[in-house]
Amino acid sequence: MKASRHIAISAGAVAVVLILWQVAAVRQWINPLLLPSLTDIAETARELMAEGYRQVPLLVNLWVSLARALSAFAVAIVLGIPLGLLMGMSPELSAALNPFIQFLRPIPKIALIPLAVVWLGIGEASKFFLIFIATFLTVVVGANAAVSRISAARLRVAQTLGASRWQLFTRVVLPDAAPELFTTVRLAIGIGWTSLIAAEMVAATAGLGWMVMNASAYLRTDIVMLGILMLGAVGYLLDLLLLGVQRLLVPWAGREA
Repeated sequence: MKASRHIAISAGAVAVVLILWQVAAVRQWINPLLLPSLTDIAETARELMAEGYRQVPLLVNLWVSLARALSAFAVAIVLGIPLGLLMGMSPELSAALNPFIQFLRPIPKIALIPLAVVWLGIGEASKFFLIFIATFLTVVVGANAAVSRISAARLRVAQTLGASRWQLFTRVVLPDAAPELFTTVRLAIGIGWTSLIAAEMVAATAGLGWMVMNASAYLRTDIVMLGILMLGAVGYLLDLLLLGVQRLLVPWAGREA
């Protein structure tokens, strides 16, 4: 499918859903308390831009959430990719660490909130930890899997030609694993971004997750929907950014070997 046609179909589908949403809300097919109209949400956004929510401007909430998430993402990727690659190249290291990683990975991160508070307090450290651990575990597992899928024949050929371990890593392992590493990072950031809500439940006073949770307690569905739309939009933009970087740095992704 051509890119232009793909974009047109996607834009059309989004437009249809938004129109149906607006019509359903205006005609009150659904209680406005449950589904506020898009115009009401837009008006709420304008008010929060001007006055803020509980004295916190809307853009400040956005910036706080982005700063928390991006800092945790950066550390998780910098630590997780090398560890995952090492595990993929060393069966012994993989056997030693894999039980702990596979045990921790399925645990809902919201269940870690009490421990995060006890260990790290109610400040930024506990919020950072919750986003970091969700991202880090996914990155490690994905990087490990990316190495394990590399053709053993390629590794043997490189070794036969006299490649050192460093050359084997930089000339064979890393180029072969790079496309899957980018896919892993995209998935990990999506999972980490969803952990933002859990992280901002820990005594937060600003952030999109905090805004959504706080507004829900007061049945401010318009603010809740605005926060959800912003969370989804930011997550989508982060994914598009990573996809663009992948196409720039790994242009051979998706091509036949």
